[in-house]
Amino acid sequence: ARSVGKPGRRQIAGAMEYYSNGAMLGGAGSRIPGVGMGAAPLHGAGLPGLAGMSGAGMSGPAVAQRGGGQQQSAEEVYHHVQDLRVAERREHALLELSKRRESLTDLAPILWHSFGTIVALIQEIVCIYPQLSPPPTLTAPASNRVCNSLALLQCVASHPETRPLFLKAHIPLLLYPFLNTVSKDRPFEYLRLTSLGVIGALVKVDDAEVISFLLQTEIIPLCLRIMETGSELSKTVATFIVQKLLLDDMGLTYICATAERFYAVSSVLAKMVNTLQQNPSIRLLKHVIRCYLRLSDNARAREALRQCLPECLQADPTLQHLPEPIMNCLREDSATKRWLLSLLQNLNLR
Repeated sequence: ARSVGKPGRRQIAGAMEYYSNGAMLGGAGSRIPGVGMGAAPLHGAGLPGLAGMSGAGMSGPAVAQRGGGQQQSAEEVYHHVQDLRVAERREHALLELSKRRESLTDLAPILWHSFGTIVALIQEIVCIYPQLSPPPTLTAPASNRVCNSLALLQCVASHPETRPLFLKAHIPLLLYPFLNTVSKDRPFEYLRLTSLGVIGALVKVDDAEVISFLLQTEIIPLCLRIMETGSELSKTVATFIVQKLLLDDMGLTYICATAERFYAVSSVLAKMVNTLQQNPSIRLLKHVIRCYLRLSDNARAREALRQCLPECLQADPTLQHLPEPIMNCLREDSATKRWLLSLLQNLNLR
């Protein structure tokens, strides 16, 4: 894995080239020569789920909500999406759409295929880059606003129709400067956690294209640093991302291909186990154990783990006299206990 410095600068610059003329963003408007952001009205006919509507006085089909509840007004969603292109109304639109993203089944295609919308969300991201440089000047309102943009991008990353397009446009790279921050102030922590949520949405569904894309970027060293220094919730999401990479054969092979990569991962996992003895967390421990178990599926890694698995996990093969904080966590989660037993069996330590 490459070292963590200022991640993905060349890749970010390359990704930004896609957006100079709206290319690669998939919206119908982006393919109209000479049309710039905000230069033309957004028409409902170009939006999946809003077909047949145009103009401010439109009425007609509604945007379906999950769970079969009351339908959200299509006109209201239409205007919020349109407002994303208007600087003065964007903040309110971001807030309203982010609050409703879980209930609108087709919000992701609407966001992606409407002209100028993804460009507007990207503008929200890149405009706060200067506030990340030391001395950091990121404020809570600015962090909340960009996190609402990230929440909409997470919706895009989660949807099977828009996920491949999201990757093809290299949009995840634009989040890496947020993951590379180290300030523990709440605005930064919130920004890191929401950015991790977007990457977590990508890896949640097993997709070889996603794994291949991420392994070509700085995501592993970025996650490792967050696993070591972040809040409990950020550590949990970052560890989940590494776990999902490991669970794919491509990811396991990549991490175990060199001693440097293997020890980068295993040393951070060991530090986390030691920290968990002071600050127990079952949701974090389960991901750590699952990462160890998956590493043990690789022959070279299995040999190395026999030497570097934390003593507190292998001292008692019966699991009856483990350190109390870890033992208490295992009592709460039988699946994690089974994973630890399987790990010890794989390593011939039980």
